[in-house]
Amino acid sequence: MIRIAVDAMGGDIGPAVILPASLAFLQAHQDAHILLVGQPEALAAHPVYAQLQALGRCEIVAASEVVSMDDPIEVALRRKKDSSMRVTMNQVKSGAAHVGVSGGNTGALMAIARYVLKTMDGIDRPAIASQLPNASGGGTTMLDLGANVDCTEEHLLQFAVMGSALVAAIADKPNPTVGLLNIGEEAIKGGEMIKKAGQLLRAASKAGDINFYGNVEGNDIFKGTTDIVVCDGFVGNVALKTSEGLAHMIGNFIKAEFSRNWLTKMAALVAYPVLSAFKKRFDYRQYNGAALLGLQGLVFKSHGSADAFAFEKALNKAYDAARNNLLERVRERIVHAAPLLVAARAAGVVDSVPRAVASS
Repeated sequence: MIRIAVDAMGGDIGPAVILPASLAFLQAHQDAHILLVGQPEALAAHPVYAQLQALGRCEIVAASEVVSMDDPIEVALRRKKDSSMRVTMNQVKSGAAHVGVSGGNTGALMAIARYVLKTMDGIDRPAIASQLPNASGGGTTMLDLGANVDCTEEHLLQFAVMGSALVAAIADKPNPTVGLLNIGEEAIKGGEMIKKAGQLLRAASKAGDINFYGNVEGNDIFKGTTDIVVCDGFVGNVALKTSEGLAHMIGNFIKAEFSRNWLTKMAALVAYPVLSAFKKRFDYRQYNGAALLGLQGLVFKSHGSADAFAFEKALNKAYDAARNNLLERVRERIVHAAPLLVAARAAGVVDSVPRAVASS
């Protein structure tokens, strides 16, 4: 039985989205159990809760406080110690749940998860990893998507190792390809940190830690050139928001064409199947659910504005990660890559003292 702790008060909408999504998820997964973490009165009053109770695989874990989407990290971490987000992480730490899911404040979630669960040995900072849709019909896993704005070359190697474990576990690709995001494919391009990262990733590939393809450019993300793309969190977050904006733009374009004169309506009607399929492929809801990698516990982040369909996708990813033992796979890969990191430090390939980074 896979036990998932869900921050039922998190996100822009909260229980109105999370409970219907949980019901749909449990109906599709007979070997799953959900711990709804939040204010018992608010959760039990929702019309869907009676159906969840009837399944016998859902229970409420009480939490008296809620981390709002605009709460400063300090408030969420230090003052709201009985928040639904904090209690969700405690369920993972105690072993009551195999994985935690929240759609709440990203910065607060990363800070609380890191404080409660701690980072794995060999990992300096956790990273946010998720899929962006690509032209091949699948998704390109990208990290970091916003947790670490300024990164060292060593961080990028850690991201590549953790991302490889994620794709191997969830996508059943034992040797996924890794691309380093750069301004050109040639190894001589990019700043000094990117060049050093390229050297480190090539060495890791020779050692069998990862399957390094080489440098990739921004358009390769959406082409699906590699299974994984690593970059710093600033660039990754921009790419993520661009992908989401594209999906909205396509949807608005389809609506606009159907509202014009009869000629454009006819043209739009003919093109509708193609436009609709294109919109569906680039619908970010299909790819909702980002993994917080590098922690001593499994945590997934849902988009704050997710609807029930999208939140169910995040639950699916969390379930797959727990079922496929993602945590241990990440740990094994980090242990395997540790000698290279130590040697790189000794040789001066990477900085011995990590540069400061900012959390999103």
